Amino acid sequence: MSECFFCQNSGGEVLYSCDAYRIIWIDDQDYLGYLRVVLNRHLKELTDLSFDENINLYQAVIKCEQILRQALSPEKINIASFGNVTPHVHWHVIPRFIDDKHFPNPTWGEITHPDYQPSSELISAAAILRNNFKTLFLVL
Repeated sequence: MSECFFCQNSGGEVLYSCDAYRIIWIDDQDYLGYLRVVLNRHLKELTDLSFDENINLYQAVIKCEQILRQALSPEKINIASFGNVTPHVHWHVIPRFIDDKHFPNPTWGEITHPDYQPSSELISAAAILRNNFKTLFLVL
């Protein structure tokens, strides 16, 4: 599909890629560690994938969650698949912290901590994660 954003663009910094999908680092200071798992071929709905393809894709999402939990110790991990704006199969994997800009609301919800700034420890941990993601992903 020529007008699809994810078919025309990587979607951001690719931390890991294989034939089936790629994992993108979303550069957002309010949500350090935000990852997106994007199917490499254009399909609109999860039910367009075979059962085995869904298992493979979801295993990548779960690995991302495991890595984020180990590296950043978030309060919660949000996992979402919407596709309203970009109808291409992809998952958002977002570490959430008790003092982040919107917690406990969704990332698009009402701001609860308008002065949120990530701690220097979180910034450092996120940088280490970003630089070592592929290795961490492959050993899980």
